Amino acid sequence: MAGMDFDLLIVGAGPTGLACAIEARKAGLRAVVVEKGCIVNSIFHYPRNMVFFTTSELLEIGGLPFPTAQAKPSRAEALEYYRRAAASFDLDIRQYERIESITPRHPGFDVRSSKGRYGAGAVVIATGYYDLPNLMGIAGEDLPHVFHYFQEAHAFAGLEVAIIGGKNFAAETALDLYRHGARVTIVHRQAELGKSIKYWVRPDIENRIKAGEIQARFNARVLEILPGRLRLATPGGEADLKADFVFALTGYHPDFEFLRAAGVALDEDMRPACDPATYETNVPDLYLGGVVVAGRNTSEIFIENGRFHGQVIVANLLAKRSAAVRA
Repeated sequence: MAGMDFDLLIVGAGPTGLACAIEARKAGLRAVVVEKGCIVNSIFHYPRNMVFFTTSELLEIGGLPFPTAQAKPSRAEALEYYRRAAASFDLDIRQYERIESITPRHPGFDVRSSKGRYGAGAVVIATGYYDLPNLMGIAGEDLPHVFHYFQEAHAFAGLEVAIIGGKNFAAETALDLYRHGARVTIVHRQAELGKSIKYWVRPDIENRIKAGEIQARFNARVLEILPGRLRLATPGGEADLKADFVFALTGYHPDFEFLRAAGVALDEDMRPACDPATYETNVPDLYLGGVVVAGRNTSEIFIENGRFHGQVIVANLLAKRSAAVRA
């Protein structure tokens, strides 16, 4: 496929990518979404029992209602909703296809994937950040009993489990493991749990720690992960912690190398060059959507505000078209 096959190619079928495709379809643009995994791949890999922080109406895209049984939707409800949104707008989504390169060709772009080649007038990169964990750079981080994601607790019942991290994901994982019979210890380099923990989760995790039902090692840094144990640096000196399994939940980041390879400039804080009024990068007609706009500051953008990026991007594309016609 070497011609100008699409007006807009969107990399990533998360909520922001789907919202961009919906807006393009409403505007009569030929749009395709290319996704290396499944539809809303990151949400699919969330913990199976996860409940969203926000209410369902703040997750809606394309004006499609999101009915839920409770005030805050579950992961399963979100998966069903976004599947329904994709089907309702008859979006062209190419799943399990990885984008390998994005090359400007003036006009448009040559986009190569693991399955072929596309010509596109404009491109939106909406790849999120959940696929790349923040590594600690320590020995043993790649051992088979170390995980950077958590989905279900049953397999860890009766075992010693260490959780590295002290933010919301770590707290929820600790509680789920504890309630399914694991012996859990949180290891956190700060003196207390993170301030971003959901307001209904915080008293639960703090009470479990106070009661000794979940252990916590604060002001502790992991020096090395070994089979069956962690080596820690603590205020009292080095210490060992028994651990049959380890969840290193130290956060995630966007694929900065992918952005660089597409020509997007990044500053020293890894924030990409992106016009906040249009979401266009320093590469003409190459846009960013969703959390990748914020670089390392992944707490700035969520589904709730990223879902509107598509409206802005498509409006800018249409304005450019109108200006070109007038010229």
